[in-house]
Amino acid sequence: MTTHPITPEWVKDAIFYQIFPDRFAASARVPKPSNLEAWDSPPTREGFKGGDLLGVLERLDYLEALGIDAIYFNPIFQSAANHRYHTYDYLQVDPILGGNDAFDALLAAAHTRSIRIVIDGVFNHASRGFFPFHHVMENGASSPYVDWFTFNSFPVNAYDADGSPNYGAWWGLPALPKLNTDNPQVWNYLMGVAEYWVRRGIDGWRLDVPLEITTPGFWEEFRRRVKAIDPETYILAEIWYEAGPWLQGHHFDATMNYPFNRACLNFFGGSALDTSIKPGDFQLQPITGTAFADAIDQLLSLYAWDVTLAQFNLLSSHDMARFLTMVGGDRQRLKLATLFQMAFPGAPSIYYGDEVGMEGADDPDCRRAFPWDEARWDHDLLDWFQRCTALRRAHPALRRGTLHRLHADESTYAFARRLEGETLVAAFNVGDAPATLTLPADLTQAAPFRDLLSGASLSLADGALVLPPLSASLAAATQTPS
Repeated sequence: MTTHPITPEWVKDAIFYQIFPDRFAASARVPKPSNLEAWDSPPTREGFKGGDLLGVLERLDYLEALGIDAIYFNPIFQSAANHRYHTYDYLQVDPILGGNDAFDALLAAAHTRSIRIVIDGVFNHASRGFFPFHHVMENGASSPYVDWFTFNSFPVNAYDADGSPNYGAWWGLPALPKLNTDNPQVWNYLMGVAEYWVRRGIDGWRLDVPLEITTPGFWEEFRRRVKAIDPETYILAEIWYEAGPWLQGHHFDATMNYPFNRACLNFFGGSALDTSIKPGDFQLQPITGTAFADAIDQLLSLYAWDVTLAQFNLLSSHDMARFLTMVGGDRQRLKLATLFQMAFPGAPSIYYGDEVGMEGADDPDCRRAFPWDEARWDHDLLDWFQRCTALRRAHPALRRGTLHRLHADESTYAFARRLEGETLVAAFNVGDAPATLTLPADLTQAAPFRDLLSGASLSLADGALVLPPLSASLAAATQTPS
């Protein structure tokens, strides 16, 4: 077993876009059942809006213009839930999404544009419609699939809304029977699913609640099998906290970086942060630039550098209120956080619609349908996202360069990224007054700087950088500081 984690090279340069398939885009080419919710109506827990994969394919021009080169899809397999975390067929894409043919068409079109595709794997639990569970519901203790799950008694009590399921279920929810991965047949079935989709061409798996699978050796075997097909397959784990033991090169490549998310909310949210909302049940609280710098230093110390460069750095997701809603609709705070996200080590992820100003409180409100009427877009915000992604793509130091803390105080934070002769300085002021940042003299006196956001030359006499309220600077040295 390796002592130094090796993560996929492509991820270190990637910019992700997360898509909730039912809510991003619908194509007229995909037949739909009749009882769909109106696209622009508020989302509900049970209702479907009819988004599909050909709708995504038809909007690849939009995604390319945004600057992304990887897509993470929430579950796409057949399911009786709009979020599709209730899988009932792991080998078939949901027909409402267009089925396997639509996925193959999307995969081919995306790969033609060098856009990678990562899909969601829900292997801890299935659904009441999953064929082995349905078999047990019909045959009780006589079913040959009875040990694919953990039953306490029979007959199976799967639909009594007022009672508890008499079988192991995720969070006790009857719709989500927990798979018995200690059973070799279940183990091999799930490994086969993982291998099947990698062979079919996906570029990675995002794993739902992976730490709830406690069978010894399961994730080690998962990694061996997937990487044997394609060593560059990305294995991304949903873990909401520090995950050092799981990122040593034996299990996962990276995690959804919720500690990064919380640090950004606390600092860039500042006085506008809604602390009554608790993403993942974590309490948020505004912090100073110094505390933010300390949090960033801590994040950078957690993992091997190859792991840090592969972390999935998100500001919003399907499991929490959107960043813009969390900061009271303040576009400028979202802009600053997005610039920081694009300048930070790891793979940034844009949650669909954040770039045009979509808002949304906790689930299901954070899963609204994308507004394809461009009159409803915040075009200034979209332009900012495009500029930030373009800067990340244009400057290798923002993707792979080392990070050096330069300054932090009550309302400001600045750092440098350095790689092979390229030096960039990112500085942020989240306060409501102008601020002067003192940067190291050896850095600022060694070379003139140009602000990449405005194009203006920066005067950094005596190492001083003045920032207006709620503003940022991303500057590049025109020559390498010694």
